[in-house]
Amino acid sequence: MKKFSLLMMVLTATVSVFAQEAATVTEEAPATIPNPSLGLSTTELLIITLLIFSIILLFVAFTLYNSFKVIYQERINPTPFKTKEEKLLDYEEWQKLNKSKPSIWNKLLSLKPLSAEKDLEIPHSYDGIKELNNPVPTWFNVLFYGTLIFAAGYMYYYHIGEHGERQDDEYKTEMAKADIAKQKSLSKSTSSIDENTVKVDPSQIAVGKGVFDANCVACHGQNGEGLVGPNLTDEYTLHGGSVKDIFKVVKYGVPEKGMVAWEKNMSSANISAVTNYILSLQGSKPANAKAPQGEKYDAAAETTAN
Repeated sequence: MKKFSLLMMVLTATVSVFAQEAATVTEEAPATIPNPSLGLSTTELLIITLLIFSIILLFVAFTLYNSFKVIYQERINPTPFKTKEEKLLDYEEWQKLNKSKPSIWNKLLSLKPLSAEKDLEIPHSYDGIKELNNPVPTWFNVLFYGTLIFAAGYMYYYHIGEHGERQDDEYKTEMAKADIAKQKSLSKSTSSIDENTVKVDPSQIAVGKGVFDANCVACHGQNGEGLVGPNLTDEYTLHGGSVKDIFKVVKYGVPEKGMVAWEKNMSSANISAVTNYILSLQGSKPANAKAPQGEKYDAAAETTAN
């Protein structure tokens, strides 16, 4: 404590000397020195610097005092050095000292420690080989009894109580929903023309010609004279010559004759337009027309029959 008091006295005297020197420098400084940007005079800055320096010195002195104090106490009463004898413990002793609860993994797998192995031995042996009566793992029991509970609930829900739909009923329900969705889609479509509602409409011929040129020229020729496909300009037809018959041929195709179905690649409005264009080609007599195929179509006779 005496050393600390002496240190504080020296520190106080040092601060006083620094303060006197700062005051002397301030008095001798010319008046033309500008004030710092912080709005403080040179004297005030020196005083603040000295205070900060004094605080640092005080902290260092306090730290050194504690260090010297510990060293002094150790020299007076030294702590005796103790050697620690290490002893290797057996697994059972170590397990007794570390009385920790089994982990979740050990519980799920029903793992037992080696110390409990003797309790699991079955009282018989073959050629000195003993068998352990290991318990069934907990996860297996949970899974097994869980499937039993699920099976009972499933049977009651679907078969006894009939609260849920079976697979065949679900299939019928889904098919009914698909039909309803199809009808809604057709009702929302801008054009829902089919083979039952298609009509002869000369205003569609111009659109039909564009569809024909883009899709049908390769088989039926530029003017319908027939190439791979039949001649579309004569009175003979293979599958009927009415507007409905032509519409069905274009829509569903004739696979055995090589005619593809256009219902998935062409809208019903375009099928109706190309049908009207094909009807307009009859009697045009283009050059290099293919020989007639099929039977002669009599529109008047069909109208009378209908």
